[in-house]
Amino acid sequence: MAESTADRSAWPWPYSLDAVFAAPGSHRVLFENDQTRVLEVTIGPGEREPEHTHAWPSVMVVHEPAGFRYYTAGTLTFTSAAGESGPRVSWLDPEGPHAVENIDDHVYGAFRIEFKRL
Repeated sequence: MAESTADRSAWPWPYSLDAVFAAPGSHRVLFENDQTRVLEVTIGPGEREPEHTHAWPSVMVVHEPAGFRYYTAGTLTFTSAAGESGPRVSWLDPEGPHAVENIDDHVYGAFRIEFKRL
């Protein structure tokens, strides 16, 4: 994947921390053009993904929810409840360095639709 033509000059973290490069085991590009990137996000039970970033605002569509721990720059900042079910959709602003750990007994699965241009 080539770096986007969108302006990332104001983004303070290196491109090497982009989720696709820094956490390839949990992020896979399904579609990309100069306006949008769609990622499939999969985190296995008990797995913690490497720290990474998302430079663009996005919509997250969680189709396989799971309990998780959310770490910001290595510090635990949030723990969700395990056993949730049903799809979840949310707006996310760009995210600096973070990692997610699946604390449930099943896979966490989502699609993240990133908007390079609004």
